Amino acid sequence: MITYKHSCYIFLLLFFSSFVHAQNLENPGDYMTAITNARGDMDSKYMQYVSAAAHGRRARKVEKLREQVLDNITQSRYKTIDLPKYKGDNSLRQGSIDYIQMCYRVFSEDYKKIINVEELAEQSVDEMQAYLLLQQKVGEKLHEAHAELARITKEFAAKYNVRLVEEQNELGQKMETAAKLNTYIDNVYLSFFKCNWEDQQIVNAMNNRKVNDIEQARNALSKYADEGLKSLDTLKVFDGDPSLANACRQAMQFYKNMADKDIPQLTDYYLKQEEFEKSKKAFESKSSSARTKEDVDNYNKAVKDINNAVNSFNQTNTRVNNNRTQIVNNWQDTEKRFADDHMPHYR
Repeated sequence: MITYKHSCYIFLLLFFSSFVHAQNLENPGDYMTAITNARGDMDSKYMQYVSAAAHGRRARKVEKLREQVLDNITQSRYKTIDLPKYKGDNSLRQGSIDYIQMCYRVFSEDYKKIINVEELAEQSVDEMQAYLLLQQKVGEKLHEAHAELARITKEFAAKYNVRLVEEQNELGQKMETAAKLNTYIDNVYLSFFKCNWEDQQIVNAMNNRKVNDIEQARNALSKYADEGLKSLDTLKVFDGDPSLANACRQAMQFYKNMADKDIPQLTDYYLKQEEFEKSKKAFESKSSSARTKEDVDNYNKAVKDINNAVNSFNQTNTRVNNNRTQIVNNWQDTEKRFADDHMPHYR
């Protein structure tokens, strides 16, 4: 069973200013306030999108919210363009416009691309890694845009002797938490996905009775489980909550045990069945009169052995399937609860 989640990266540097108190745009402090106010609630709209995507698991499900974010960004751009230069200095105004335009491109192009490749991400480990990397690159792009805006803001304040007080409000703290949380969840999730995906390849190969394919997927599963356990050993607990890492560790241990012990028992049945079919064919090719007592005894023993193998296969397969269901359900429940507990809700 392939499970899926989606997360969005938003890195925001929020600068909130305390300025001198003049009431016209001739005052640099008030001008800076006007530039900030022109962007309206862009950042809060980001947070709504981030929160909804994380809690809803897929960006496609919050597509309407993405469209709302784009509308909000467009309005912010118009309001900023309407503002004048400050005494011929266009640096802060243009910096804000550039930042807004970058945000628009990210939400209109990059996040659209993320939505389009969501389904592809489930098709292979490489696709999932590429998908998560795409999200990371989008986050880095936004981070760079915010850093550049912060730099321009500081330079403008210094140039016109405006005392700029930098502090993060509740929204800023939520943005920072969301960025860290998404990174943490994706790091853990990738380990789970690799094993979960290879497990599905084993199931498919077993359904088609392709022993070579089973063995190839089994080896990959064992390797990914080892890698996942090692990565969890060095992973720091997020905000004092080890639940997601523990759920992943349980899954890795299950997959490791299944790959090294259970699957060889199951594939052994296929080999025994193949040998039995050969013995059966040889036995049935002889007429009743031509069969010796040894032939009959050997065939009866082969029937008994294959029946025992069938029973053993069914018991092992049932146990593996039940444990798999429990492990996957536990991961899904824990991942959802973890995101709900730590991902800031913003409405």
